[in-house]
Amino acid sequence: MIPGTPARLRVLGLVFTLLAVPLLLAAAEAIGFHVQNRNNGRVVSSGETREYLLYVPKSHDAAKPAPLVISLHGGAGWPALHRDISGWNRLAEQRGFLVAYPAGLDAGGMTGWRVIRPGPDLDRDVGFISDLIDEVGETYRVDPSRIYANGLSNGGSMAFVLSCALSDRIAAVGLVAAANKLPWSWCTDDRPVPMISLHGTGDTAAPYRGGTSWVIPGLLPSVTEWTANWARRNRCGEATAEQTVATGVTRREYTGCADDASVVLFTIDGGGHTWPGGALIPEWFAGPTSQEVDATAEMWSFFQQHSLRPVSGTSSP
Repeated sequence: MIPGTPARLRVLGLVFTLLAVPLLLAAAEAIGFHVQNRNNGRVVSSGETREYLLYVPKSHDAAKPAPLVISLHGGAGWPALHRDISGWNRLAEQRGFLVAYPAGLDAGGMTGWRVIRPGPDLDRDVGFISDLIDEVGETYRVDPSRIYANGLSNGGSMAFVLSCALSDRIAAVGLVAAANKLPWSWCTDDRPVPMISLHGTGDTAAPYRGGTSWVIPGLLPSVTEWTANWARRNRCGEATAEQTVATGVTRREYTGCADDASVVLFTIDGGGHTWPGGALIPEWFAGPTSQEVDATAEMWSFFQQHSLRPVSGTSSP
């Protein structure tokens, strides 16, 4: 035996152990991340394999038709991240409704919804949401008159798209920090769809007053202009005066709308590109997250006031 070999082996063993521990920890972290963030639903739609994350609360009563909330992540996001930001699962557990978090595909270099321009890709995203509704309805009793869509940023813009392209299936929509790029002229559907929006004045990704964004090329409309256009679409009356509902939070509502399809705007003074009342996103990146108003609770309260109305001359869904 070579003198000193056992000592050398012990040293080498220690070195390999020290090198292996970080690798094992990294592998465990990666596995844990995958488990916590994996989707549990899949559907083939328009020739594409699409995924989603479905939450069925323990309080769900399988004997009763349940509302379905479809919540859409923002650009560069994914279902589990949006679940944690929005907190929809917690409310669903309390109220017994289902929540589906669809996964977007590549949209201009990042995951999201292909809402920058009309075309086949946008049509496929719409088809995916429609197929998702069918897929969930095959397994669970979904109340077809109480299907709602909402989203953050790019997902909020997709919720607008669904209000136009699936107005026969979506009872109401919610928008949070929506980055609305498509022009109003794109939406040719005149069926009134109730809408609630929450937007911060300090949002630089989707500027409250409109203009340029560091995320999306071209110009974005102002939030107040966009909301007024929606009110005109719903054939609403004049907006109520702004009402302060919390520190730095005001609420304005358009009432007297066709089919009672009201339009509501919450303005968060200084709020960033974030989900009010939700999990904190790094402020250096997205700006402040207001905790003075809970976007999820406000949307659910709004949704409860609206169910899908049949088109005149047709039977209830």
